[in-house]
Amino acid sequence: MKRKTIPRDISWLSFNARVLQEAADLTVPLRERIRFLGIFSNNMDEFFRVRVATLKRMNEYSGGKSKINMHLEISPAKILNDIQSTVLEQQDEFNTIWEGIRKELEKEKIFLISEKGLNPIQPEFLMNYFEEEVRSNIIPLMVESIPQFPFLRDKSIYLGVVLSRQDNSMKKKYALIEVPSRVLGRFVLLPSPTMDEHHIILLEDIIRYNLRSIFAYFGYDTYESWVFKVTRDAEIDMDNDISTNLIQKIEKGLKNRRKGKPVRFVYDKEMDKGLLEYLMKRLNLTRKDGNLIPGGRIHNFRHFMDFPDVFPKKGQRRKSFVHPLLVKTPRVTDVVLEQDVMLHFPYHSFNPVIDMLREAAMDPDVTAIKITCYRLASNSKIINALINAHRNGKHVTVMIELKARFDEEANLEWKERLEEEGVKVLIGIPDMKVHAKLCLIKKKLNNRTTYYGFVSTGNQNEKTSMFYGDHCLLTSNRTIMADVNKLFLYLEKPKEYEKLLKTCKALIPCPITLRSELLKMITREIHLAQKGKKASITLKMNSLVDEELIARLYDAARAGVHLQLVVRGIFCMYTENKKFVEPVKAISIVDEYLEHARVFIFHNGGKEKVFISSADWMVRNLDHRVEATCPIFDEDIRKVLKTILGIQLNDNVKARILNNGLNNQYVRTPGKKVRSQIEIYQYLYSKVKKTVAEEPPKETAPLAPPPNPIVLLKQTKQ
Repeated sequence: MKRKTIPRDISWLSFNARVLQEAADLTVPLRERIRFLGIFSNNMDEFFRVRVATLKRMNEYSGGKSKINMHLEISPAKILNDIQSTVLEQQDEFNTIWEGIRKELEKEKIFLISEKGLNPIQPEFLMNYFEEEVRSNIIPLMVESIPQFPFLRDKSIYLGVVLSRQDNSMKKKYALIEVPSRVLGRFVLLPSPTMDEHHIILLEDIIRYNLRSIFAYFGYDTYESWVFKVTRDAEIDMDNDISTNLIQKIEKGLKNRRKGKPVRFVYDKEMDKGLLEYLMKRLNLTRKDGNLIPGGRIHNFRHFMDFPDVFPKKGQRRKSFVHPLLVKTPRVTDVVLEQDVMLHFPYHSFNPVIDMLREAAMDPDVTAIKITCYRLASNSKIINALINAHRNGKHVTVMIELKARFDEEANLEWKERLEEEGVKVLIGIPDMKVHAKLCLIKKKLNNRTTYYGFVSTGNQNEKTSMFYGDHCLLTSNRTIMADVNKLFLYLEKPKEYEKLLKTCKALIPCPITLRSELLKMITREIHLAQKGKKASITLKMNSLVDEELIARLYDAARAGVHLQLVVRGIFCMYTENKKFVEPVKAISIVDEYLEHARVFIFHNGGKEKVFISSADWMVRNLDHRVEATCPIFDEDIRKVLKTILGIQLNDNVKARILNNGLNNQYVRTPGKKVRSQIEIYQYLYSKVKKTVAEEPPKETAPLAPPPNPIVLLKQTKQ
C-alpha cells in the first residue's frame, strides 16, 4: 500500500540537508558557512539522541516487525536502514564541503594547523600551554587495566590512543583521554609568523603533540591517536512510583540520561582496527546495528559554531530596531493599553517585552503578573524583572516547563531561584507539556481591573530573539486577555478549570479545541471551493506531520482550495498529485535567522481569519501540549503579517521547493531576486523611517551576530 505521508524522520534529514546547503553556498560569508556546518552537526547529534534512539527502542520492542502502532506505516528497522544510508551520504557531502572551506580559509590566511604542521616558534608555545592549561584537566585512562569500562560522556570527544614500540619489544596498550573542550574550549590561537595570518589549532591536537610527555612513564616510543565520540539515548524515563514527585522524577531521569544506551559511534575512519574492535566490544556495539559512522579526523563540529572570530570585517551587520509605535514613548505599557502592538523578531528589538515587565514590576497599580516560561536565556532579564515585581509586592506566578527537552536542568535551577525569592511557581500538568507563550498583567485603572500582556509564537528569551523569527502580540484586548486568564486558571488547577477552556471566545487552546477548529476551518474552505467560490489557506509553521490534518489538506487540494505553505522543518505532506485541482505551493526557507513563527490564514468567504500560534501541526502539539492559537483583530497588524508571508512566499534566493522527493531544489524565478529575510528587514524598517529620519544600513552582510547560535537543533527539542 502506498504511503499517504512522507516518513517523518526522512523528512527531517531532508531539512538538515538544507542546513548543509547553506554551508555549501559560496554566496554565504565564510564564517557563516562554518557556523552552518556546526549547526548541521549539532542537529544530527540531537536527532540521534532523540529520534534514532526512539526508533531503536521501538525496533527492540517490536522485534523488527512492521507496524507496531497506528502512527507507523513501515517498520522501525526499515526506517533505521534508510536513516543510516542517508546519514552516510550526508557525511560524505559534509566532508567535501569542509575540505572546500579549509581551502577558502587558507586564501583568507586563516590556517587550521595540526600538531604535525607547526612552525619553529609554535612547539614551545604548545608545550607551555599544555602544562599551564591542559594537563590538570585531563585524566588518561589505561582502559585495558580497568575491570569496568569507563563511562563515556555524551557530547564529549575522546582520543583513542595506541601505545607501542617500534622494535615490538612491548605489547601494545590502549588508552583513552577525554578532550576537555567544555572547560578550555576547542580552539587555541597560535603565534603566527605575520600579523595578517591567523594560525589555529584544535585542543585534541595539542594533546596529541604532548602524548609522549603524558605517557612517558610507560617506556613506549610510538603514540598514535584518533578522535571518536559516542551519542547516547537522551530520553528521560519517568518511573511510575507514586511516592516520587515530578521534580524527583526529572532529577533521576537526568542522571539516567547521562548513562543512556549508545545509539551512535562516530570515529576517524583511519582508526587502528584493533582499537576500533576493542571499543566496539566494550561499548556493546555491532556493525549490523547501524551505530557506526566512519568520518574524518575532526568530530564534534558543533563546536565550530564558536569558531574564532578572525575573519576580515566586511560591512556592518544589521541590528534590530524599536517598533515604530514605541519609538517616541517612555512607557511601553501606555501604548499597549491603547492599541495592539506586534513585535516581529529578530527585526524588532526584544527590549519592549522586558521593559513592559519592568514597568509592571514598579507600577503601584499593578497587582499581579502571570507568565509561562519554556526556554529562558542564561542570566534571564525576564526572571530578574519577575523577581523585582515580587519584591515590590506583586503577586507573581511563573509556569516553568520542567520537561522542556534539554532545558530540564536549567529550568529546575530557575524554579529554585524563583521559589527562594518567594515567587509562586507552577511546574506543569501530568503527561503534558506547557508550550504556550503567554503573559498576563493585572492592573487597577480608574477603579477598574484591566488586563494586558502578550501572546507569542516564541520563547521569552532575549538571546534567541536575536536570531529566531517570531511574532509577539502585545495587547490589552479584553476578549484575548480574558482567555489568557482562563488558561492560567487551568494551569493552576487543571482538573477544576479544564471545562473553562471550552468557553474561550478568542484563543483556540490545545489540547482542547485546536484540532477540531482547524478541521472545521479547512472544511469550510473545501465547501466554498466546491461551490466555485474563492477558497484559500496559507500556513506557516516549523513542522507539518499530523496525518489527520494532512489528509484534510489533500481533500482541500482536490476540491480546488488554493494552498500555500511555508514549513521550515519536518514536512510529511505529498504536494504533487494529479488529482489536485491546482498545484500546492510549499516551500522551506533556511537562512540567517531560524524561521520559528506559526501563522495560519483562512480566506473564510472573504471574512479572513488570521492567527498566530505556538503550535505546529504535530500530534504532540495538538493532543499532548498546552498551546495557544491567537486571532489577530487589528487590521494594520493583519496587513503586516500577510505582507511578511507574501514576501516569504516570493523568496527565490533561500526558499526550497517541498516536492514529493524532498530533494531541496531552490526556487528560481525570473526578475528581481527576493531574499525574504532582507526584504522583511527593509519592509519593517521602512515603517520606522516614517517615525525617525534614519536610513537602514545598505550592506548585505549577515543580518545579526548570534551570541551562541545553537539554532536549528530546536527542531528536535520543541
